[in-house]
This record gives sequence, structure tokens and C-alpha cells, in this order.
Amino acid sequence: MMLRRAFSSYSTARAVAAAPRATTTATATAAKPVARATPARTTATKTAAARTATPTAVKATTTRAKPRLLQEDADFPMPQDVEIAKPPGLVGDAAPRDAAASEPYSSVAEEVPTSSFAAYVNYDSGSSSLAPLAEDVDWTTSYRGLSTRPFTPEAAAALLRPLSSEDVEIKPDGLLYLPEIKYRRTLNMAFGPGGWGMVPRSEVEVGPRIVSREWALVCLGRLVAVARGEQEYFDPSGVPTAIEASKSNALMRCCKDLGVASELWDPRFIRKFKAEHCVEAMVEHQRDKKKRKLWRRKDAKFEYPYKEVGKL
Repeated sequence: MMLRRAFSSYSTARAVAAAPRATTTATATAAKPVARATPARTTATKTAAARTATPTAVKATTTRAKPRLLQEDADFPMPQDVEIAKPPGLVGDAAPRDAAASEPYSSVAEEVPTSSFAAYVNYDSGSSSLAPLAEDVDWTTSYRGLSTRPFTPEAAAALLRPLSSEDVEIKPDGLLYLPEIKYRRTLNMAFGPGGWGMVPRSEVEVGPRIVSREWALVCLGRLVAVARGEQEYFDPSGVPTAIEASKSNALMRCCKDLGVASELWDPRFIRKFKAEHCVEAMVEHQRDKKKRKLWRRKDAKFEYPYKEVGKL
């Protein structure tokens, strides 16, 4: 009996001693989350404050007041609003009024240096064949000045002068011709450089092996002749060169109407010139060794790939 009472007292005392420890442990355990949550609340408070402050800063940036223009900037005109005034004394692109009143300008014909070809062209204002430069003529369709009056005797003499035997050439097939540059020299002697020109009258027509185009010869503001020039080509890359050669061919045909080198169409002149200045010879091609008959001038030789092997 005594042992039971003693054991009961021991158990009660042990339970009383253990109760404060459990309470302390529970209190510490409950306080621990509170201590950890406090920084989280502080961080959340700072983040919320930052988020709240950000729109305010943006709003302050977007609502920033625009700078006001100064009075002198507002009164200063923009370049596109400024009217550019012409210098005093000028009328468009013409000469000064004072100079025009005291020193009248000479005509175009008076400014042309006439010492080199004055014998061929009459530049007198009363009988000049020069057309007014300001007149606009569509030479692609116009026939202005055709057969209105003959050219001056000096120009006619330059156009109709007899051919020199040194000027005439012969092709290997026996056709006589005058180099195209000599047609241009004749026109320059008759009308002066710039006094004549070639005008296209049609588009370029390109065929499988030939190109052609119609051209007009205009001299001193007058239409003289119309002719179609043509030229063969053998490769598409040679079309531009053939087009330019067709222009020279048309020039030769137009000059025929002016009487330039008219002897080349005279059968008697052709036979006489061949007999006196040309020879037909047998030649051999250096690559294929074929022989054929070709013409040449007596004072010239055949060029490669032909080699003369005998005369006929």
C-alpha cells in the first residue's frame, strides 16, 4: 500500500515536471513560423510599394511638359517658306537688261567662225539657209524644206566635186565604194560641222541575219533625203555594231541624192576604174586551203587569211 502511494506521487510529480517543457516546446514551435513570416511580409510590402511607384514614374515621364518655342524661333521662317528672288537686272536666263539695251547680242550665224568654210556657206542674214533654232520640227514625220530652193553654188561645188582615184576602194567581190568617213567630210565642207545631221525615221528592225532602220538627212534645217540603211550580223552580240553600221549605210544612200560620189553608180566609170587601178587575182585561204578569185587595188595587197597565188 505504501509502495502504491509512493509510485502515484512519483508519477504525478513527473507529469507536473514535464508539463512546462511541452508548453515551452509548443510555444517555441508556434513562434518559429511567426519569426519566419515577418521578413516575408516586409518583402511583400516593399515589392508592393515598388509596384505602386513604377506606374507613377511612367506617368510622370509621359506627362512631361513639352518645351515651349522661343519667340525668335517662332518668327524664323522655314527654308521652304522663303521665296528666292532673282538677281536684279536678269530676265529669266537672258542677258542683263542694261547690257541688252546698250550691246545687242549677235545672231547665231554671226558667232560661228566662218574662216574655215566661209567659201561654201552663205551666212548673210538675208539669204542664209539656216533655219530658226527656236522652231520645233518633228523630223520623224516632217518633210520641211524638201526641194524648196537649191543650196548655194559654193555648197553645190563641194558636194559635186569629182572623185579622186585615191579615195575609191574596192571590195573583194569587185564592188567599188567610198569609205563612209569621206561622206561626212564632204558634208562638213559643204555645210560646216553642225550644219547637217541624221534623224531616225523608224524603229530598228532586227531580223535573223540583218538589221535595218530608216534615216533622214537634214542639212541647214531642211530635209534633203530619206533612205533605209541595213547591215548584216552573224552573232547576237554584234547587233549594236550592226545598228551603227546601218546608219552609215543610210548616210551613203542619202548622199547619193545630193550627188556625192555619183560616179560610183556610173557603169562606165566603174569599168574604167577597174581596168586602170584594180586587178583580179587567184588567192588561197590559209586555213582551209581553198582557192578563189578576189579583187584588189594594184597598189594594195591581200591581207590574212588570203594569200595571192597568181594573177588571172
